[in-house]
Amino acid sequence: MGRRSLLVAAGWVATVAVATLIGLGAIRLVGESITGTPGGVRSEAEIERALASPEPVPSGATGTGSAAPGTTGAAPSASPGVRRGFATEGGTAVAECGAGGVRLVSWAPAQGYRVRDVDRGPDDDVEVTFAGSTREYELKVRCIGSEPVAVADD
Repeated sequence: MGRRSLLVAAGWVATVAVATLIGLGAIRLVGESITGTPGGVRSEAEIERALASPEPVPSGATGTGSAAPGTTGAAPSASPGVRRGFATEGGTAVAECGAGGVRLVSWAPAQGYRVRDVDRGPDDDVEVTFAGSTREYELKVRCIGSEPVAVADD
């Protein structure tokens, strides 16, 4: 093997190494921006806190057609009460205590579940039932003091 062949082989190895490093750096840079979760990954406690204090409704929103799926579609009351989020394996719900009693603000089934029944209130108690293929979860909420609390079904 001549000197020239050895230089060609060494140059080829160096070129492959540099191209590989550049490619790995580009994949890391692009991959993080594509697959990264905005704001980072959230813990279960952070999700529960976020559900307990839902985002405010924009002032220009009306109660007709602008509500998200699973919401009441009614405009928020003039003096909203204490809101709290609840989670079961079948789904989640947000309830609020106010002058008329407790009412469900929103609810959403978990994957593999559907909403079978909803009593949204306002009333002494409200409930939502999430039904899956093998199991059913009923969430019943009452106001104790001025705070919504999940209670066992009577």
